[in-house]
Amino acid sequence: MAVARDFRIRVTPEMHHAMGNGPGDPVVAQFVPTAAERITRPEERTDPIGDRVHSPVPGLTHRYPDRVILHVTQTCDVYCRFCFRRETVGADGPLSPAALTEALAYIAATPAVREVILTGGDPMTLSPRRLNALMGDLAAIPHLDVIRLHSRVPVVAPQRITAEMTAALARHPATFVVVHTNHAQELTAAAREALARLAQAGIPLLSQSVLLKGINDDADTLATLFRTLTAARVKPYYLHHCDLARGTGHFRTTIAAGQALMAALRGRLSGIAIPTYVLDIPGGYGKVPVTADHITPTGTPGLYRVRDWQGGLHDYADPTAS
Repeated sequence: MAVARDFRIRVTPEMHHAMGNGPGDPVVAQFVPTAAERITRPEERTDPIGDRVHSPVPGLTHRYPDRVILHVTQTCDVYCRFCFRRETVGADGPLSPAALTEALAYIAATPAVREVILTGGDPMTLSPRRLNALMGDLAAIPHLDVIRLHSRVPVVAPQRITAEMTAALARHPATFVVVHTNHAQELTAAAREALARLAQAGIPLLSQSVLLKGINDDADTLATLFRTLTAARVKPYYLHHCDLARGTGHFRTTIAAGQALMAALRGRLSGIAIPTYVLDIPGGYGKVPVTADHITPTGTPGLYRVRDWQGGLHDYADPTAS
């Protein structure tokens, strides 16, 4: 398939097990490529959220004063067809020892940094031994209050959540795991058992999901997902507007459609089951809630003015505006 020349493909046995039949299945659509990925819209980018703009040393993104992203590996257990880092994931394995040493030295020398977010790739594809060593290094930095791991592993490869893995995560006293999942069909019995093992180990669990056309862009589907997560002791945290990665236009809804979905969830779900709907401003300007305080219509259909966390203003065009 021509798509495989540009973007990597990988699916775990657990997600094969979760798949239904046909391209319209919500799990199939997330992991199995289609020819639509060969279509690149003019507004789409190779680095849609601006990781490289804010990289002081290799493997590190420092976008906000008090937290950094540490890209500990480029490997994932699955490659999502809508990934905003699809240009880089899978290109390399773990960060080299020299680059990791440099990144840790930067964090240790920057006392304003209170939180480290481990991502990649997927940090939980590291072996428990390697992850244990990294968590120990981070725990030794006195000004770090929180370590956060963003991962699909508990859902797509639940067998990785072993006693050794949970012990490694517990090296820092305030470790949060943010689980990426987009449809309740992904939450197999094995995935729910893996989440239970993390919760029973005392690790707080949050979730992040991406709003995806044809997969979860209706209120009933989202409500089922968020209820299932809450029942598994996972607090729904973020619902991301789909980023402007190359070849992902067929997954992207409009801002107005996302706002209507969030309004439909109010009242039918408990507050603890409702995430914040967010937009990552293209170009590296940060993440903002999709609310009237941050995003306002301009008068041109589909064109919005977005205010970033520092007060800067940016235009964002929905697909209907292009």
